[in-house]
Order: sequence, then C-alpha cells, then structure tokens
Amino acid sequence: MDNPKALDHEAHVVVLRGVCKSFNVGQPNEIEILHSIDLTLDRGEFCAVMGPSGSGKSTLLNLIGLLDRPTQGQLAIRGEETTQLGDQALTRLRGHAIGFVFQHHHLLTAFTALENVMMPMLGAAGFSNADITAKAMALLDSVGLRTFYHQASGSLSGGQQQRVAVARALAMSPALLLADEPTGNLDSKSADAVFDLLHRVSRDQGTTVLFVTHNPELASRCEKTLQVVDGRIVDEML
Repeated sequence: MDNPKALDHEAHVVVLRGVCKSFNVGQPNEIEILHSIDLTLDRGEFCAVMGPSGSGKSTLLNLIGLLDRPTQGQLAIRGEETTQLGDQALTRLRGHAIGFVFQHHHLLTAFTALENVMMPMLGAAGFSNADITAKAMALLDSVGLRTFYHQASGSLSGGQQQRVAVARALAMSPALLLADEPTGNLDSKSADAVFDLLHRVSRDQGTTVLFVTHNPELASRCEKTLQVVDGRIVDEML
C-alpha cells in the first residue's frame, strides 16, 4: 500500500499492513522475527493472541504499543500512520491512545493505589488536581477497590495489584489496551476476575483489548483469537 491514507478509517483502532520486524539489521546475525503481518482491530474488539514462547507475540505487542518500530510495512493507530512519526510524536500518541497491563504489574509499591492510578494523568494537559483525584477514585471504584484508595500497593494481594494496574492503564481513557500475560502470575480465581474486568472494560467503554495469553480457556472466551507461530499469524478464529 503506497498511500498511508489508505490505512485511515475511524472504525479501525489498529491496522498493520505488511509489517516485518528484524533485529541486527545489516549484520551477519540479522534475523527477522515478524514476517509480513496484516492485522485490523476495530473499536471495542476483544482479541486474544496465542502461540508458543518465542513465536513473536511480545514483539508484535511492542510494535503495536509503539515501544518499537517495524522494519518494513505500515502501522496505524486510530487512523494515524506511525512509521514516519518522530519519537516525540510517538510518545504523545502512545500516552494518549494506548494503555498497558503486563504480567508483572510494575506498580510503585511504596505509593498508594490511588497515587499509582493518578501517575499517568500528572502533567497531562486538561487535568486539574481535583479532576485527577476524582478520576483515579472512580477508576478504582470500577475495579472493585473502593476501600483501598490509601493502602500502599505493595501490601495488596496479587489480584488486587493487577486490578490497580488495569485502573492505571485506563487513566487516559485509551482507545487500545494491550495486556501481555496479565493473569500469568495469578491464581485461577484472581485470573478470572482480572479477565472479566478487561472484558467488561472492552464492552462498556468500547476499548479495544489485545490480550496475550497461554491459557486456552481464557482465549476461548475472547471474541477473536490470533495464533502466532514463527512470526506469522497462522490462524484467526472468530
């Protein structure tokens, strides 16, 4: 596709066309990890990504999350083609359009649950201190942590910490939520609760969720599942 505008469609939150990713480019040990990936995700889709370790799932998420750049191809987020954007523009788009939830919650454990959720909004345009506090409280309410505002996040259970991480990821009302094995360190009950929370966010807020998991039972509950093998999407199940 020669015209970046061809990627522009307001219904599409994510569009990849012919995306490849290589490492050590130009070196004798150059290796291509992702091979000509085509993918479209629309508003409110809840999509699982499965595949064996080393298949390229995390590399794919890093590209979609604008944490890395493709070697070839086009990648658009909310209709904006990103491969020619500078670092500052990428940072701005990532901060406003994309939320991240990882297997390890990456909370600041000495800070309270409320302070952790407030972090992404601090310094962002359009938020007063009162707005930041009110929105952080509302997000914690929405994930079932109304009574834990002022508790140090390091003292929370694993499932509670991951719910704080989900609330933090939603602080900027992102169009896209990327979840990389968010239930991998949780017991089955907590994993189900976090999964159900992500599904509710997608349904109620129209957030597009891309959910990497090794759990086939959880994947079966998603609306779409991508199978990634050897850097290629080999199956797309609806």
